[in-house]
Formats: sequence, C-alpha cells, structure tokens
Amino acid sequence: MTYSPTLSEATAEFDSHDAFSLVETISMVIDSMDAEQSATVNQTRDTWKFRYGTVEVLVNITGASPTDTFTVVSTVAEGPFKDEATLMKKLLEKNMAETFEARFAMQDGKIFLVSSRSVEDLSPAEISRIIAIVAAIADDNDEPLKAEFCA
Repeated sequence: MTYSPTLSEATAEFDSHDAFSLVETISMVIDSMDAEQSATVNQTRDTWKFRYGTVEVLVNITGASPTDTFTVVSTVAEGPFKDEATLMKKLLEKNMAETFEARFAMQDGKIFLVSSRSVEDLSPAEISRIIAIVAAIADDNDEPLKAEFCA
C-alpha cells in the first residue's frame, strides 16, 4: 500500500515550500541592495531591516498563504513639520505621479513610504521591484522633504 498525503498535509508542505522560497528571495534581494552589509533579520525570519543610502528599509512577510501580506516600509521624515498643508499636497501629488506601487503615508508624526500586497502570486521580480521602489524613492525624498518641511 502506498502513502498518499491528505489535502491538508499536501497544502502544508506546499505552503512551507512557498514560505521558504519567499524568504530566500527576499534575503537575496536585500543582500544585493545592502551595500553597507547592515541587514538584520528577526529570529522568525519574517522581518528584515537594512540601510539604503540615507534611509532604513523594513521588509515584512506574514506568511505564505494567499491572505498573508508582503510589506516594505521606510521612514522618510519625522515631525514636527512646518507648513503641513503644503507638505500634504506635495505628498499627495507625489503619490499620483512618482511612487509607482508605493505611497507616502503619515502616522505618529512621521512620514513613511510604504508598499503592501498579498503574497498570492508574488513573484521574485515583484519582490525585487517593490523593495527597490520603496528604498530608492525614500532615499531620493528624505533629505529634500526634511530640508523643506522639518521644523
């Protein structure tokens, strides 16, 4: 008699392989972008942090099931801010014209650049693109935004 795994066993094995593949791809992309070799990863291997130019980039994956998420975020500036109305208008205009799959956001007096999506059908090319977009746009915008709007 031959062994045939149940659907849940087969799915668990598939999910485990997908998670490893995603983790391996994320690690390789970060290694290729991290010129200062500053990258750290938490013990559960689901969150990475590295420096890119003048910004710190955080990458997180919640798992490998279709409902899990892949998120990349970088802090661009910390308040207090002057002329907040002009700052908000500038960030909204940048969101429309310059940020591709990422977007500027604010929380707790900080400006972030963030991109988040489901891991369903997430390819290595998308992982690389999203990390590169967030890192490069955050690095390009942090110093000018701080110079113009930080009090």
